[in-house]
Amino acid sequence: MAFHSVFLVFLAGLALCSEAAPLDHPDAKHPLSVKVVDSVRGSPATNVAVKLYKGAADGSWELLNSQQTNEKGGLSELTTKEQFVAGLYKLELDTASYWKSMGLNPFHQHADVVFTANDAGNRRYKIAVVLTPFSYSTTAVVSEPVE
Repeated sequence: MAFHSVFLVFLAGLALCSEAAPLDHPDAKHPLSVKVVDSVRGSPATNVAVKLYKGAADGSWELLNSQQTNEKGGLSELTTKEQFVAGLYKLELDTASYWKSMGLNPFHQHADVVFTANDAGNRRYKIAVVLTPFSYSTTAVVSEPVE
């Protein structure tokens, strides 16, 4: 089972690296990219609802954006460089709706990825989430600070 988890994280990292864009790429103005992979089918997870929240000082979450993954399982325009300031963020993926649309009854209602961003300068974040009906795994590639 441990090998399976390590293998899934490896695949997620491979998916992230293959989608990496140079900093002068048009998507460079979007500092957060998300890639969702369906490990049951071995393909991108399309039409997964993803919400991005920013943590508030009182411990609540402020919704910044909500979108669905594209045909490649990706999202690259959840936030802008100006909106993505230092702080605590949460990605919430509606995994239950995704699996139920395929006739499966999943264990999780959603997958959350909570992370601190830009605490040491502006960076680009590429987050991969690998899904099964009963588990999920995440990994991230974080750039060095950029101008």
